[in-house]
Amino acid sequence: MSKTALITGASSGIGLELARIHAETGGHLVLVARRRDRLDALKVEIEEAHGVSVTVIAEDLTDADAPCRIHRAVTELGIEVDYLVNNAGLGARGLFHEMPWDKALAMIQVNAIALAGLTRAFLPGFVARNSGRILNVTSTASEMPGPLQAVYFATKGFAAYLSNALVEELRDTSVSVTNFMPTATATEFAAVAGMDGTALFRNTATARAVAKDGYDAMLRGDMDAYGGMTFKRRVMQIVAKSMPKRAALRAVRRAQEAN
Repeated sequence: MSKTALITGASSGIGLELARIHAETGGHLVLVARRRDRLDALKVEIEEAHGVSVTVIAEDLTDADAPCRIHRAVTELGIEVDYLVNNAGLGARGLFHEMPWDKALAMIQVNAIALAGLTRAFLPGFVARNSGRILNVTSTASEMPGPLQAVYFATKGFAAYLSNALVEELRDTSVSVTNFMPTATATEFAAVAGMDGTALFRNTATARAVAKDGYDAMLRGDMDAYGGMTFKRRVMQIVAKSMPKRAALRAVRRAQEAN
């Protein structure tokens, strides 16, 4: 039977490619993002190309009540979600004490609270049916602190730890939770987060390749998975994690300073 996937942040980048990949399998979609015009265009594209059902929900996940509204809308439409993909994310670069608090709070709300809220809203149904998959798109940033992106790295760490803890809580069920950690990817993220021109965003992976890595990991039920990682980047990640903490923090900061 066709599976229905709910994907947040579906209007661009990795989320958009995840939607296309799922539709190519014959799966139905619930697409969530702020920009309705982009969602509507993607709905037309996917329905015409693959003959699947696409439902659009325009929501801003910086609003604390958005996860409840999304779950309520899906329930009222009688849609049974099989795959929950928490892909939406915000980033911003700068010194924490200089960053406007509303910008930091928006990152915390989208990257951590909304992800947790949607997971909490849909997980009881998954457990009751003893079926379902959750893909939480975090980042390689989840594995260490990140000077100049202190809040972003911290929120991704929260999402990764939550995901891993749920794996153990759900071990006696057929529900899986995957912590998916993409490397730097060619999307709008770098420009929006002020990361253009930094070492981290040289030689980025394509959104399609990263999305495919994540989708496949979700279907396998992997606990942790990386997306778009070259051998060189993986070695750098391992080296950074093995360095003394202060030295690692300085290395991470240098990588995020504009050239």
